[in-house]
Amino acid sequence: MVKKILDGYCRFLALLLVAALAMMVVLVFGNVVMRYGFNSGFTLSEELSRWLFVWMTFLGAIIAMHERGHLGTDSLVSRLPVRGKKFCLGASYVLMLFCCWLIFKGALQQTIINLGSTSAVMEVSMAILYASGLVFAISAAVILCHQFWRLLSGQMAEHELVGIQESEETAHGANASVVKQA
Repeated sequence: MVKKILDGYCRFLALLLVAALAMMVVLVFGNVVMRYGFNSGFTLSEELSRWLFVWMTFLGAIIAMHERGHLGTDSLVSRLPVRGKKFCLGASYVLMLFCCWLIFKGALQQTIINLGSTSAVMEVSMAILYASGLVFAISAAVILCHQFWRLLSGQMAEHELVGIQESEETAHGANASVVKQA
């Protein structure tokens, strides 16, 4: 049930990312054409593009958290027995939840501080920009709590106990070295 909700939420975020990226492309390309072709431009373009980029970074990090797509190293953890892997993964969840708390606390403070401040060009509250950290911290904490619960309740398979994904370069490099040895 929770997994389906998180999957749907991440699909929605992916659609938002596509829309934000498309909007950024139109704004930046349109501004370049206006500046070089007509010696004018959209004043809104730079500021809105920067805000969209910040939001895209945080929303993309949520999706990567859900898909366990962040890069890391597993050279030590992969050699541990199952209990060691479980302990390390559990400890990493606790540390990541603590980081989510720190991000939430800082983003909340910045959001509150900037409620009355407006941006220079768009003249909207700067709190909208800093709210991206709040959305990330809450969403990541929910995802981490769900994964932590799966770990504690024994619902995780052994291959899920190493909490990173192999990069494409490493995977291709490993295949190449196997081919060379053969």
